Amino acid sequence: MPEPRFLVVRLGSLGDIVHTFPAVAGLRESFPKAEIVWLTHPRWKALVESSELATEIWETETRSYKSLREIIGRIRKEKFTAAIDYQGLWKSASLPFLCGVPRRIGFSSQTIREPGVPVLYNDRVRSTQAHIADQNGELSQRAGARNGVAPVALSVPSIQEVFVLRLLRAFAIERYVVLSPAGGWRSKCWPPDRYGELCRKIRSTLGLRCVVNCGPGEEDLVSTIKAGGREADPIAYNGSLGQLMALLRNAVCIVGGDTGPMHLAVALGTPAVAIYGPTDPARNGPYRPCDLSGKAPPLDIVLRSPDAVTTYKRGDQPDPSILEIDVDAVFEAVRRQVESRR
Repeated sequence: MPEPRFLVVRLGSLGDIVHTFPAVAGLRESFPKAEIVWLTHPRWKALVESSELATEIWETETRSYKSLREIIGRIRKEKFTAAIDYQGLWKSASLPFLCGVPRRIGFSSQTIREPGVPVLYNDRVRSTQAHIADQNGELSQRAGARNGVAPVALSVPSIQEVFVLRLLRAFAIERYVVLSPAGGWRSKCWPPDRYGELCRKIRSTLGLRCVVNCGPGEEDLVSTIKAGGREADPIAYNGSLGQLMALLRNAVCIVGGDTGPMHLAVALGTPAVAIYGPTDPARNGPYRPCDLSGKAPPLDIVLRSPDAVTTYKRGDQPDPSILEIDVDAVFEAVRRQVESRR
């Protein structure tokens, strides 16, 4: 019997791809010789490569007519057994549909968020799991995987690790805590002035420096944190994806909200102090596949107000529930993480 050929569709973004890795690992575990072609945005090719799960990685830019025409032609030339759409959007579901892939697996209307998308699938899965990574695993099981998810070991190029460690040593930093203050929307972000105060407490009590991971357009966050950090002298870091992975893997812990870098740090094995507001950590929290005993390793501390109301509506101001989490509570969680790694 010939090995199956799977088209995996997960175009972006950082955290969502990280939460797809365990499901594709489950697929790979059951079909070690199968061809798995992962379709993604060019920005995330290196991230998908780091998982070493895909036989090939194909890139497409869905906002480019030329790119779409090329990828549709490429998919049509191949004879895929099935396409698995882990993204669940019109732009991701339409590609296998337009290319005539005979079996198209995706979420049912009870699970998916973008209305109408399931009409493009002919094999629909109604999820019963809470976490999105496990929901993705249900798609893999529908495709024939014995286990929906499996452990993933992400690779970080040694040259990137050397570069980052040398850079940090230039600032006399050996052990450090990474802060990830930004997010796709401000309503799920803890206020930057509190991160600044947290930096001071970490430096004065634990003797550790903080490294603030930032990206384009986040200069206001960084300046507020640095102003609040004062003598703690937090440093801002904005590097390539490979360098970010090296930074995260070597950190004592990461502090952040429901952000891509936080989920990436968890996938790299770094303990997290996760600060949650409107998004539900049961669905979108730090995720580590269970071990053979069926238990996930207790490496992460999730902070969320008991009064938080789950919503995925974007806002430009911090959600009231996330403001209920004070600096002392976050610092105590960081202290526990630091002391557990001594």
